[in-house]
Amino acid sequence: MIILGIDPGVATIGFGVIRAERGKNTLLRYGVITTPPGIPLSSRLLQIDRDMEELIHTFQPDEMAVEELFFSKNITTGIAVAHGRGVILLAAERLGVPIFEYTPMQVKQAVAGYGGADKRQVMLMTQRLLNMKQVPRPDDAADALALAICHSRAATSLLNTDREFDPAK
Repeated sequence: MIILGIDPGVATIGFGVIRAERGKNTLLRYGVITTPPGIPLSSRLLQIDRDMEELIHTFQPDEMAVEELFFSKNITTGIAVAHGRGVILLAAERLGVPIFEYTPMQVKQAVAGYGGADKRQVMLMTQRLLNMKQVPRPDDAADALALAICHSRAATSLLNTDREFDPAK
């Protein structure tokens, strides 16, 4: 299964593409989509839509993992991210890619084993889990890879299948 992880935004959108097979994750590509500052929001959103379409056509993901939106201190930034996130979700839906959403705590738990892990711990575990020579950069791309890993673990869990768990088997 090919998973596209997306860390949403407007100025910078992180993406990470992995192949998940039999409990093993293989890195395919990661990076960021950027939009130029100083142009109208509507133009930036259109560029995000076009770039998302290109990513989806290039990698043909089976599923997409996106970070759920949460507001901490800066509501203005949160609103802009919400605009970008909406375009990202729309592009995936329009192109038929199933969408799965995860909170930052779920991602930290899946990747680092602790929901309160700091950013550095998650980045180091992402590097380790994908057998990367260096910590993935920038942070947005690293977050997108962590989202993809989180989904690969959730997607292969017995808890997310139609089968019932029978401890006797």
